[in-house]
Amino acid sequence: MARYDLLAAGKTFTRESLAAREPSLWRYSELLPLREAVNRVSFGEQFTPMVPMPSLGEALGMERLFMKDEGLLPTGSFKARGAALGVSRARELGVRAFAMPTNGNAGGAWAAYGTRVGIDAYIVMPKSAPAINKVECVMTGAHVWLVDGLISDAGKIVGKAVAEYGIYDASTLKEPYRIEGKKTLGFELIEQFAWNVPDVILYPTGGGVGLIGIYKAIRELQAMGLLEERLPRFVAVQAEGCAPIVRAFDARQTESTFWDGANTVAFGINVPKALGDFLVLEALYESEGTAIAIDDASILAMQRRIGETEGLFICPEGAATIAAAAELRRREWIAPQERVLAINTGTGLKYPDVTLPKLELLQPDATIRIETRK
Repeated sequence: MARYDLLAAGKTFTRESLAAREPSLWRYSELLPLREAVNRVSFGEQFTPMVPMPSLGEALGMERLFMKDEGLLPTGSFKARGAALGVSRARELGVRAFAMPTNGNAGGAWAAYGTRVGIDAYIVMPKSAPAINKVECVMTGAHVWLVDGLISDAGKIVGKAVAEYGIYDASTLKEPYRIEGKKTLGFELIEQFAWNVPDVILYPTGGGVGLIGIYKAIRELQAMGLLEERLPRFVAVQAEGCAPIVRAFDARQTESTFWDGANTVAFGINVPKALGDFLVLEALYESEGTAIAIDDASILAMQRRIGETEGLFICPEGAATIAAAAELRRREWIAPQERVLAINTGTGLKYPDVTLPKLELLQPDATIRIETRK
C-alpha cells in the first residue's frame, strides 16, 4: 500500500489551497502516487454530486440522509477513480499491457483508460456479467474472455497468464495504485461535508477497495491534522446471496472464508472471497461499524423506490446501501438525527435487464389513463 511523507505534503496540502484547485480527483496530487503530471490519463474526472435525499430520508426516519452518486464519473462508475490512477502509474512505469479479472465495471474502466494511452488490456469476466459491461470492454479495445464461473475463477485464469507471460497484474490489490484512486472518494466527501466526518458511511462491498480507500483517506487527513480524530461508522453492505464479510464480521473473525454458490442481482458485489477482506474488517472494527446482508428482492424494490421518490436511477449495489440504512434505522443502530452517507457506485443504465419492469404494449388507437400525484 502506498505511503507518503505527510509532513512534507502538509506544507502545500491545506484546506485553503485545495479550495482553489480544479474540482477533480487530481487536486489531491500530494497524496497520489503519480510522480509526473505529464503521465496523467484522464477523461475529466470531476467531483461527483453529494445528493440530499429528504423525501426518502423522512419516510425512513432519517433526517440527514445523503447519497454520493459515483455513476456520473467517466465509464459510469466509481471504478474510473481506480483506473485513472492505476493506468496513469502503469504508464509512468512503462507498462505496455495488463491483465485483470472483473465483474464488469472495473474492466470497462481500465480498458478505456488503457486504450487512451496505448496500453493493451486483457480481461476475463464471468459469462453472467451484465451485457453492457461486456460491450464496453470490447468497444474500448480490450481483449475479452468469458468464464463459466465467478470472478474468483476469472482471477485464477488471469493468475496463470500473469505467471506465464510476465504481464502486469491489475487485479484488485495485486498492484497498490487502484486503491489510491479510490481513496479520493474519501477526500472528496470530507470536503463536501465542509471538513466534517459523517456519522455513518454505507458502502456496497464486493472486493471492498473503495471502503478501504475511504478509510485510508480519512486516516491520512487525521495524521496531517486536517480532520478530527472521530471516525465514521463504516457499514459493509453485501447481498444475502454473497455475504462472506458479513459472516466473518458476525463471527468476529479477521478474514472471511470463501462463499459457495455466490449469486445476486447486484453483480458488482458478487465476490465470494475478497483479497483485502482483512482490511475491510479492520475498518469495520476500528470504526465500531457493522456488516449487513440484504436480499435481492429488497435491493430491487429499493432501487425502484429511490427512482420514484428522489429521481435517481442508480445501480443495484447503490440501492443495497439505502436498503441497509433503512434496516439499520429500524434496528435503531442508526439514530434519526445522524448524518448518513450511502455510496452509489454506478449508474443504473448498466443494468437494464435487471431494472426494466414489464411494460404494457398499446395499439396505435389506444387511450391511456392519467392520474396526477396528490
